Amino acid sequence: MAIKQEAELYGPVKHFFENRGYEVKSEIMHCDLVAIRSDSSGGEDILIVEMKKTFNLALLLQGVERLRLDGHVVLAVERNRKKSGAHNQRYGDLTELCRLLGIGLMTVTFFKTKAPLVEMLCEPGEMPRRSVRKSRQARMLTEFRERTGDYNTGGITGRKLMTAYRERALRCAWALQQSGPAAPRTVAALTDVKQAGTVLRDNYYGWFEKTGRGIYQLREPGLAALEEHGDIIAAWLTASGRKIGLA
Repeated sequence: MAIKQEAELYGPVKHFFENRGYEVKSEIMHCDLVAIRSDSSGGEDILIVEMKKTFNLALLLQGVERLRLDGHVVLAVERNRKKSGAHNQRYGDLTELCRLLGIGLMTVTFFKTKAPLVEMLCEPGEMPRRSVRKSRQARMLTEFRERTGDYNTGGITGRKLMTAYRERALRCAWALQQSGPAAPRTVAALTDVKQAGTVLRDNYYGWFEKTGRGIYQLREPGLAALEEHGDIIAAWLTASGRKIGLA
């Protein structure tokens, strides 16, 4: 059940923190909710909560600003079960973002016939849980190093990317254009593509055709790809010092 105003979040959130032993008051120094309780050292544990109907950049920036008041900060939003595809429902990612900033995140789910459900997704100051993905980082670095140039435009859509694999396939196509039907070892020698056999056998782009035992030739789609990406082949030939030109 969707709420109409963010003020509807206040009651459940106030009740939640009162159950944790806080004294709660609203609208203190433009903060939606301020909660205070005594800590074990005799001082005060200060908690600031900012509320919005949905998680957005304005709420996040508000939370970051509240960190300057030297207290714990929590962001509270409605969990609307009907918006399963909305960006603000990606609570796993949003929770990790809040952890990175040292901010807490909580949701309130409203029902027609029962009391709201308050869930604390992460506490203020909680350490991030997602570690660096070493394998994906290694793949990224390999892809970066194996590309011979920057042949794509960042942010563009609707166009096939020039990947390192596509470059290798283009080199294999170029080799077959130069030599005619050939074995993978011949293609590998002409191009320095160690995976030439795999590229020819998998034929991911439909550029190659097997004509005999261990022999491949270039198909029309491969010739068209060479014509389309002639600048990439030319740059590779220049960089590698090869004397052979395009046929």
